[in-house]
Amino acid sequence: MKNVTISRTKRPTQKRTLAIDGSSLTTTDIAAFVGQPDMTVSLSPQTLRRMKAHRDFLLGAAQTQAIYGVNTGFGPMVTHIISAQEITALQYNLLRGHAVGMGTPIDSRFVLSAMIVRLNTLAKGFSAASSALAQTLAACINARITPIVPEHGAVGTSGDLVQLAHIALMLIGEGEVMYWGKRQPALRALKKAGITPHTLGPKEGLCLINGTSVMSGIGALLLVETSRALAIATRAGALAFELMKGFTDVIDPTLHAARPHEGQERIARAMRDLTRNSKLLSNRQKVLAKVEINDSTHVTDILLQEVYSLRCIPQVLGPVLETLWKSEGTVYTEINSVTDNPIVDLESKRFLHGGNFHGDYVATALDQMKAGLIKMTLMSERRINLFLNKNINHTFTPFLNLKTPGLTIGLQGLQFVATSTAADSQSLGYPHSLHSISTNGDNQDIVSMGTDAALFAAKVLDNAFVVLAIELVALSQAVAVLDVESKLSPASRALVEKVRTSVKPIIDDRSLTSELEALRTALRYDESLDIAW
Repeated sequence: MKNVTISRTKRPTQKRTLAIDGSSLTTTDIAAFVGQPDMTVSLSPQTLRRMKAHRDFLLGAAQTQAIYGVNTGFGPMVTHIISAQEITALQYNLLRGHAVGMGTPIDSRFVLSAMIVRLNTLAKGFSAASSALAQTLAACINARITPIVPEHGAVGTSGDLVQLAHIALMLIGEGEVMYWGKRQPALRALKKAGITPHTLGPKEGLCLINGTSVMSGIGALLLVETSRALAIATRAGALAFELMKGFTDVIDPTLHAARPHEGQERIARAMRDLTRNSKLLSNRQKVLAKVEINDSTHVTDILLQEVYSLRCIPQVLGPVLETLWKSEGTVYTEINSVTDNPIVDLESKRFLHGGNFHGDYVATALDQMKAGLIKMTLMSERRINLFLNKNINHTFTPFLNLKTPGLTIGLQGLQFVATSTAADSQSLGYPHSLHSISTNGDNQDIVSMGTDAALFAAKVLDNAFVVLAIELVALSQAVAVLDVESKLSPASRALVEKVRTSVKPIIDDRSLTSELEALRTALRYDESLDIAW
């Protein structure tokens, strides 16, 4: 995806106004908006004029011809033609009839992201939504009013119908929302924010719920945070590589140029940068020179090659990086696309019916990203085991104990958490986009399950940060066991200092739950840990 100029090197923008124009929204724009309460979205006069032109054409055409979702029923009931007196009621029925989700509410960050993506879709004009509807949605976004959206309900094929219906209810003053940290009726929140509920016109219910905005909104945030998780995994790998006195040829540019996968080369380059000026790394030629060669077959006690979780970091994380790039490209395209049906082709004065609402692009991209996260998590868990098991590292105290092994526990408990969490991620590894079940009277006979794929990927990402936090605690502890902080590279030394801000070295046994949670949160939102791939 070399031609996609998105978040390979770009950190979340610091601009205070996010212009929504339908074509230039990035994942990092969304992450910045969600993370910065003082940012606002805006719609330019040009965007509003474009929307009005499409809207005017729709309203005129609806007087004389049948248009799906405007004066017809939906899905299998498309042959039911709706009278002119009832076309407004049709839109309200659509929202209320689909706002039936169940389960735990989706994280409000994801909901806000989905709202931004939906606004961007409407801004393109092809959905023929009124500018007034877009402005009401923008006002709710700026007020940070986020609807309560249950996790279960979308199959991701006519888009995220159920979840988007819960978002749409807010715009007409119905349903429940979170506002200023309190769950309350939408109408009350709108009144507090000075926002007038929108009165739906023809097609506007369909404009709001037909599309992939929820799965794409969730995916946008996940991609930004996955990039950070990968950067942290690379930093942790570099620190572990130093502590085990890794051989420098493992990350030599010539080695990786001989197998020139871009992701592999980028990870190797990052590791060279991160370990620069380390006093712990080994030169293989010097070590090999110490091995006695004679006429007898014998065993040397000199370590000649590292285990794969150290030696193959570029080869394992490289594919994860390339998958991340590909997934970013897919989601970038999706959040700047029209995922409604039908769409208005104003230039040729016609309505185009198709399946742009189908979520398989996003579902597949997030499934692939999830697989990469799981592999990254498993590598981290294996390094935790390496450092805690004295029988294989031959370097450290049992479980990195800094006091009295046997009497004090060390990091045994943390390893159980890492193992359990990694296993949880493994259980979620099956691609959710393959779970297609025909529904909607067999009208939707092949479905994407894209929003569920996004939510499962979110769980795997949460787990990844848990395991990475535990690995970093273990590595920080290993530094203390060896007392080698002064020999670390500057980058690794800074990483250890950052870890110890949340979790000090463990000497006497103590509960680490709150400290570990603080570290996980700090890692997840620390932009300084990002790597410019």
